[in-house]
Amino acid sequence: MILAIDAMGGDYAPKVPVEATLTMARLRTDVHWLLFGAENQISACISGAMPGNVEIVHSPDAIDAGEEPVKAVRRKRESSLVKAAAAVKAGTADAMVSAGNTGALVAAGLLILSRLEGIQRPALAPVLPTFDGSGVLLLDAGATMDASAENLLQFARMGVTYSQYVLGTDNPRLGLLNVGSEAGKGNQLTKAAQELLAGAGLNFVGNVEARELLAGDCDVVVCDGFVGNVVLKLIEGVGLGIFAALKDDLSHANVLGKVGAGLVKPELRKFRDKFDYAEYGGAPFLGVAGGCIKAHGSSNHRAWQRALEQAIRFVDENLLERMAKTIAKA
Repeated sequence: MILAIDAMGGDYAPKVPVEATLTMARLRTDVHWLLFGAENQISACISGAMPGNVEIVHSPDAIDAGEEPVKAVRRKRESSLVKAAAAVKAGTADAMVSAGNTGALVAAGLLILSRLEGIQRPALAPVLPTFDGSGVLLLDAGATMDASAENLLQFARMGVTYSQYVLGTDNPRLGLLNVGSEAGKGNQLTKAAQELLAGAGLNFVGNVEARELLAGDCDVVVCDGFVGNVVLKLIEGVGLGIFAALKDDLSHANVLGKVGAGLVKPELRKFRDKFDYAEYGGAPFLGVAGGCIKAHGSSNHRAWQRALEQAIRFVDENLLERMAKTIAKA
């Protein structure tokens, strides 16, 4: 197995992606790791001998967060993200991982990898934290803003396949994100999607309201990319805000309050860990003809490791072949 790593993407590049890759390279000596990026900058992050299963692929350019995605992908052929995608397209790598510009990753997936046969629109599929710690796979989180009911059905098939084989969920429960739980609720898109999903032979549990999304009542939930991206960023913002406010309040508590906080600290840490994005890895870009994992832009060492582990499972489970068969059968 060969994995391509965009070492120049993300808030802490190249240090964190390089160090995480080296950690994984020592754990998984059966995998060959390709680090794409400026050779001098990557080398500066490596202390001691580099593992024999790690290779630096010099890529002098990098795509910045603020660049227009399609233009950047077309113009910056020597960028780490584009060269990593090209390696997957050429078959010299089995999958790629990047924490860089999300729009550029989506553009590279469409322009370089192209769509998987039978797929109309691809989808970004992050795992959202749930209160029971199991997580829920959300499709789409921003790749297809204006989706059709048929697109949502394909998202559902891809998401169920990914949840089953990569996340290890037995007979994943599928939900449709909607404004009400009753059948017939919603706009034209969700009403049409309800009918398709109900008759698709999937484990469809019906509509899921946003307030129920994190309750763990379903394993996969589908929506259009506009709604999904809003939901994703709202949950991230609320989570960060709650923990920041709680930390601030406890720091200003009186002696009795601080003693109480100390007593419940282990439980608070467990609760925080349930909502730590680092534990959920990256978001696969499903529907393109190649393994493509989008790590969170501010991924730390642990989050990068989880994303790399995710890419390994993606390849080990032959997910592209499984999804192609699922779509062809449908």
